[in-house]
Amino acid sequence: MRRLPALGVSALLIATAALGAGCGEGGVGSGATVSVYVAAPLCKEARGALQEAGGKADDLEVQALCLPPVESRGGVDLAVAGANARRATEDSSSVAYLEAPGPAAKFSQSIVEAANVTWLKTSSGATAMRGVLKALEDRGSTSPRDAVRGPS
Repeated sequence: MRRLPALGVSALLIATAALGAGCGEGGVGSGATVSVYVAAPLCKEARGALQEAGGKADDLEVQALCLPPVESRGGVDLAVAGANARRATEDSSSVAYLEAPGPAAKFSQSIVEAANVTWLKTSSGATAMRGVLKALEDRGSTSPRDAVRGPS
């Protein structure tokens, strides 16, 4: 078994701690930005609701990140659906993933939920975004990701 030099291990531990302190999970300072990933069919409505709220929830900046469409030649491109879901899970500021009903929903759900990001299937991007914003507004000292996920 190969051993890492002491300095290398320390740097690795510091980097790991920094990654774990993202906006979604750890403490969040005033003005921090959190992300809501939104399936293409829901994006216009979700962005509209976010704009109505001034792009904020309490002291957090909220951004809606619109995902590429998963429809292809009359079907669903599961590779795109998987890439969309993974994109949301790799972002430490991600607090929610809004998915439209359809074949891609079942596929993306397991990927997103495995990363402890709230996955919401909805036909209304506006209603879902308002719910996310309300959860963030009411979070108190709870992390944004936990607030949106709700009680365990």
